[in-house]
Amino acid sequence: MAEAVHEVAHEATHEAAHSGKSTAKLIGLLISVLALFLAVSEMLGKSAQTNALAINIEASNTWNFFQAKTIRQTMLRTQLENTRMQVDVTRPDVEKQLKAWQANIDRWESEPETNEGRRELTRRAKELEAKRDGYFEQYHAYEISSLIIQLGIVMCSVALLTSVMMFAGVAMVLGGAGLAVMVGTYLKIPFVLHLLH
Repeated sequence: MAEAVHEVAHEATHEAAHSGKSTAKLIGLLISVLALFLAVSEMLGKSAQTNALAINIEASNTWNFFQAKTIRQTMLRTQLENTRMQVDVTRPDVEKQLKAWQANIDRWESEPETNEGRRELTRRAKELEAKRDGYFEQYHAYEISSLIIQLGIVMCSVALLTSVMMFAGVAMVLGGAGLAVMVGTYLKIPFVLHLLH
């Protein structure tokens, strides 16, 4: 849809530039300004979407690492419990092995030195998911901003075709609203993000 709006905007701007009417030239200028806002909004939206997808991959990798640790921990815990049931645990060599296994199980549960224990991985994955959700929220807000601006461009074209200036006024209001959504999203103003969510 953006390409069609850009095409309409280009044709309307070209027509306005060659028209003798000053109002047509002003509407052509308004179309150019709205097209600029639209390009910026589309760029910011694509950037937010790309960031969200990259962070989603990182969160998925973190959860995969967590799952691998969980499997290793479960397997070792099962081995430890089986050994306790089948072998005399008072023997020094068995006791030493059981303590080593338990130390590994505990280390896989929480390993603050490397941030690679299950607890640390869970915390990191949840933080990444929250960051990803924030970027997706921004992406959707930029999409809404782009839609509003595109509607403004269409209203400008209608104003050029009909010579009814009320459509140009509506286009200015839509352009201002689209710009407000875009700037509010860029500045991460909670009201704007939650209003559009």
